[in-house]
Amino acid sequence: MANISKEEVKHVAHLARLAITEEEAEKFALQLAAITNFAEQLKELDTTNVIPTTHVLPLVNVLREDKAIKGLDRETMMLNVKEQEAGQVKVPSIMD
Repeated sequence: MANISKEEVKHVAHLARLAITEEEAEKFALQLAAITNFAEQLKELDTTNVIPTTHVLPLVNVLREDKAIKGLDRETMMLNVKEQEAGQVKVPSIMD
């Protein structure tokens, strides 16, 4: 894979509307070159017998048990409400 030039980094930064300095462009070009070189090294690995995975651990639907529990008592909850009307929380209207 070809190294990414400083000009390419500046072009992508411009497209992303990012302001970067010359020093940052050079730094990012070196960092991106290291990343692409590492990706090239990974291509050399023999993965013919490796099963594709979407997660490194064999987890399937790890969820808590869904059971109903009693919520707050209405009177206790209404103690924290600024305005209420007929047992409901009153909020400002957003529509005329």
